[in-house]
Amino acid sequence: MFQTFDNVNDPSHGKARLAALRAELARRGLKGFLVPLADEHQGEYIPASARRLLWLTGFAGSAGLAIVLDDRAAIFVDGRYTLQVREQVDTEVIEPHHLIEEPPHDWLKIVARKGDRIGFDPWLMTAAEVGRFETALAAVGAEFVATDGNPVDAVWTDRPEPPKGRVSLFPEKLAGESAEAKLARLGEAIGKAGAEAAVLTRPDSIAWAFNIRGQDVPHTPEALSFAILRREGRPALFIDGAKLDNAVRDRLEQVAAVEPPAAFAPALSTLGGAVLVDKASAAFEVVRRIEAGGGKVVAGPDPVLLPKALKNATELSGIRAAHVRDGVAMVRFLAFIDREAINGGLDEIAVTERLEEFRRATGALRDISFDTIAGAGPNAAIPHYHVSTASNRKVEVDGILLVDSGAQYEDGTTDITRTVIVGTPTEEMIDRFTRVLIGHIRLTLARFPRGTTGAHLDVLAREKLWEAGLDFDHGTGHGVGHYLSVHEGPARIAKTGHVPLEPGMLLSNEPGFYKAGAWGIRIENLVIVTPPEAIDGGERPMMGFETVTLCPIDRRLIRPAMMTERERAWLDAYHAEVRQKLLPLLDDEADRAWLVAATAPLAA
Repeated sequence: MFQTFDNVNDPSHGKARLAALRAELARRGLKGFLVPLADEHQGEYIPASARRLLWLTGFAGSAGLAIVLDDRAAIFVDGRYTLQVREQVDTEVIEPHHLIEEPPHDWLKIVARKGDRIGFDPWLMTAAEVGRFETALAAVGAEFVATDGNPVDAVWTDRPEPPKGRVSLFPEKLAGESAEAKLARLGEAIGKAGAEAAVLTRPDSIAWAFNIRGQDVPHTPEALSFAILRREGRPALFIDGAKLDNAVRDRLEQVAAVEPPAAFAPALSTLGGAVLVDKASAAFEVVRRIEAGGGKVVAGPDPVLLPKALKNATELSGIRAAHVRDGVAMVRFLAFIDREAINGGLDEIAVTERLEEFRRATGALRDISFDTIAGAGPNAAIPHYHVSTASNRKVEVDGILLVDSGAQYEDGTTDITRTVIVGTPTEEMIDRFTRVLIGHIRLTLARFPRGTTGAHLDVLAREKLWEAGLDFDHGTGHGVGHYLSVHEGPARIAKTGHVPLEPGMLLSNEPGFYKAGAWGIRIENLVIVTPPEAIDGGERPMMGFETVTLCPIDRRLIRPAMMTERERAWLDAYHAEVRQKLLPLLDDEADRAWLVAATAPLAA
C-alpha cells in the first residue's frame, strides 16, 4: 500500500513536549517560538524529519502553524481543518484558532508584551511571513528573532533521518521539452525580470526545470534540492549525491554544476548583482544571505511556476491518457462499492485499500497523489479527513460515502472526488448534492476572456448554495502538476485566486457542502483551460474548460427538476462521453452493466 492507516497523531504527548520545548526556549532566552508545518523548501508535502508541528501538537493536517509562548500555546489552521484540529490536538494546552479569521501575527500582536523575544527558524519561514510578524511585534515593542538551529530539534530525540530517495530522469518523450530548452527559456525570463540569477527552492520547480523526479516526500515525485539559475551561464543544482546513480549524475552534469546541499547557503552569499527570489516561497534565510553577501534581491514569482503550469501538447496528451486509465479503475471501484457496501461489510480502510488495488491493476500506477480521503457518514463532513485505525468507520446503509483520491502515473497526475449514496438518500442529501452539482456544472460551462482569474469564476460554483444560505469553507479549485504535485500554482479557482487563467492550465473543479457531524458532499473533476475561440455573433474570443476526468456522478442523489435544461444536457453529454470512452476498456460484464446504468440519461 502507498497509504498507511497508523494513528500518527497522539494529543496526549502535547503537554510533555510543550514543557520540553519551553525549557529549551528559556535556555535560549526566548519568550516564545513559531512552529510552522514547513521544511527548508516550503513545499506542501514534507518528509517525516520536518514534521515538527505533528510531533509537537499531534495535528496531522497539511497546513498549520503553532505559536508556543512560556504561558500559553496556540495552533492556527484554515477552514479545511477546523473540525480535525480539535480531534487531534489537546485543546486544554493548545488553543485552536482560524488561520484566516484570526491571523497568527495579529494574535501575537495582542498577546506579546514589550521586550519579548519571539524566535523563529529562518529556514522555515518565508521573507513575506517574517515581515508580517516583524511588523506586528515591533508595534508592541517586541522582537522577532532568527534562531541558530531549531529548538524543536533539540528536544525531538527520536527525529527521523532526512530522506535519500533515488532520483530518476524524466524522459523528454513525456516532458515534451528538453532540460536544455527549459533552462534557456528560464534564463530569458530571469533577464526580463531584471536579474542576473534566480534562486529555486521549490522541489517541484527544480524537478520540472531539470526533467528529474524523486522519492523524498510522500506521494509527490520530488527530490529535495536547491538550484541557482543564471540569465547566462551554467546553473547549479544542490542535491545529495547519494540520491544519484552514475547515469543520472552524468546527465545532470551536462546541464548544470552538481553540488552538495551544504554548498547552497555559502553560494547564496557569493551571488552579487541582482538575484530573483520568490519571497512567497523562498526561506527568509535565502534573502538574508544574499543581501549579507552584497547581492540585491529582486522580488518576483518563481520563474518556473507559470511555464510549469502551462502544459504543452505532449503533457496534455499524457494527462488525457492518464485520466482514461484512472477512469477505468474508478468505474471498477464504484461498481464494487455499489455491489458490496449495501451489505454493511465495508469500512473506510477497506474502501481505501480496494481503490488502490484497482489502480494498481492498471499496471501503470507509480504512487497515489495524496492520502485517499474516504469518509463515511460524519467523517465525510471533514474536508481533509484521513482515515486511521482509530477513526475507521463502517460504511452504513442509507449513508453517504465521500471518496477523494488521486493517482500518480508517469504520464499524468489525477485527482477526483465522488460522493455516493449507499441505500436511500434523504431529501436534504438530494437537495444539497444537486446544489453542489449545479455549481460544478456552471463552472464547467463557463466561457471567459483572457485576463479572467479564478476569483472571477469562483462565485459560479457557490451561487446555488448561497441561494439556500449555504457555502463551503475551501477553495473551489487548485492547479495540478504533470506527474508532480497534485496542488500546483500559480492559478487557482477561489476567492483568493488572482492569477489569470491561461490555456494549458490543469485545474480542479470541486465545490462541496459539509453538514458537520452528519455527512459531506464534494464533486471533483479536473479541467484544462482551452484556447480562446470565437463565439457566433460575439466580439471577443473566449476561453473555457475541457473536462478530462472520466467517471459517473451518482444520479441517485440528483433532483433533475432543480436543474436547467442546459445543466441536464451537460450531465447527459458528460455521461455519454464517459460511457463511450470507458466501456470498451472494461472486461467484466458486471462492471460494464453498472457503467451503462450509471451513465443513463437523467429522467426529466
